[in-house]
Amino acid sequence: MLLIWPVMAIFTPTYTFCQNNEKVFDSLLHAQFPASGPGGTVLIARDKEIIYNKAFGQSNIELNIPMTVDNVFRIGSITKQFTAVAILKLAEEGKLNLLDEVTKFIPDYPSPGKNITIANLLSHTSGIKNYTGISKFTKELKRTDLTPKALVELFKDETPDFSPGTAYRYSNSNYVLLGYIIELITGDSYGSYIDKTFFRPLGMKNSYYDSSSRIIPQRTSGYRYINGEYENAEFLSMTLPYAAGSLLSTTGDMLIWYNALMSGKVIRLSDLSPAHHSYQLINGKLTGYGYGWEIGNVQGETTIKHTGVVNGYVTYVSYLPAEKIFIAIFSNVESIGDLDIPGSKIAGYLLGKPFNFRRLNVSEDDLKVYQAVYHNEYDGDKIIACENGRLSFFTKGGQKQLLIPYKKDGFYLDQTLTTIQFNRDQKGKIEGYEMTGTGLTTKWNKINQNIKAKNRLNVSAKVLATYAGRYLFKPAMVFEIVVENDRIYGKVGADKKELIPYEKNKFYALDIDATIIFNLNADAKIVSLTKIQNNEMFATRIEETGSLKN
Repeated sequence: MLLIWPVMAIFTPTYTFCQNNEKVFDSLLHAQFPASGPGGTVLIARDKEIIYNKAFGQSNIELNIPMTVDNVFRIGSITKQFTAVAILKLAEEGKLNLLDEVTKFIPDYPSPGKNITIANLLSHTSGIKNYTGISKFTKELKRTDLTPKALVELFKDETPDFSPGTAYRYSNSNYVLLGYIIELITGDSYGSYIDKTFFRPLGMKNSYYDSSSRIIPQRTSGYRYINGEYENAEFLSMTLPYAAGSLLSTTGDMLIWYNALMSGKVIRLSDLSPAHHSYQLINGKLTGYGYGWEIGNVQGETTIKHTGVVNGYVTYVSYLPAEKIFIAIFSNVESIGDLDIPGSKIAGYLLGKPFNFRRLNVSEDDLKVYQAVYHNEYDGDKIIACENGRLSFFTKGGQKQLLIPYKKDGFYLDQTLTTIQFNRDQKGKIEGYEMTGTGLTTKWNKINQNIKAKNRLNVSAKVLATYAGRYLFKPAMVFEIVVENDRIYGKVGADKKELIPYEKNKFYALDIDATIIFNLNADAKIVSLTKIQNNEMFATRIEETGSLKN
């Protein structure tokens, strides 16, 4: 075996490998995985044949152990597809029906459990609150082992978010209930059932139900990146993700799983089909989620995929059924970013439809015609505003993203694969847009064009320094204004946002929808500020600094 630091590459004579493919994939993935620190594994296959299989970085940075393609990772929410297929298998065996209600198996589950079906749980349309987002899910609880029954007790009395089947909202609670139902039907533990039913028969020798005490060969260590350095991931009892996220696997074992699944060797393909098609709500809207899989697309080709995020790890698996393309990217650091982006770029390349956005020069006057508030009946409002000669895209009070022109009336969201294509009426006026990414396409209509363009006002560093100081939002939040290298920033703790002057004493935040207005007294002295972000908040100046940092 040849070890080339920091990448270990394994190729065998059975692999058909194109040198050009390797260079393309390497260029995408080296940008994702730094040369030092935690890393990951990547496996790409087409029609069951492996065309790329590499490991990057380190499995354990404390012991300086390089990653290998056989390393084992927590796969997080990719667990959900195993839970979903287990339910479909039990249905195939006549042990349950997807229209059965939760109370058939858990009689004491409170209302509206009488109306929630197995299909609602599988598709995240039950309305049951996500237990990882409730107040009971404390830092202390995260370190506590719970039985499946105790886990259900944690959230079962929470007020539902909506009536079953009327909306989609991703909730880990759904898959906890499914895991518990599997146990009630089979009389076996969830982990044991998955092992006996899938892992062992299929030869997935490196896949397990997670355990902190069990010795698991090739298990990677998980990390996070905080304040400029790597740390060990925070401890989490793996009894808590349970059937929603507690499995371990490798990229190679996931290929075995998909090869068997897509060949009808696990359950009948006709029974698997609903899992790989978008669920439809009562009102007819497609959710973009099937049973245990997200339903998306790459350049118009259907994908079934899922991302897993759990303490110390981010994982991603995507499959394109028509082309039989399989892509798995596993990482042992939480800060790796959105793996759907490199995964979709790889798929686009293999389809012969690479993502290739080339920036188009558009004048500020031409950009202004797109300024407006746009509405989608399910997703609310989005604002597009021209700020200092560029278009920003955001929800009210939310993070801003740059819209970059690449063709007539066509833009892409910076650092994403999402595009926006504006529509015009017969008179040539903008009336809305369609947003297309790697999920479902959504349509947005213009509802308000009363958006004023903002341009940077030239303000000297000396004048900027007059705003510097500490401001108090009651009861106890200190907001600091600092000037560094002739630029002004707002700070809360370590979080720092650049502020852009656009009118006298008025600033907008560069990357978030917030406005700061400085208030003067009768002597023209700055005594307070008003922050406008969804609502207005007032802060009194408690200290002047007037300092400049270079």
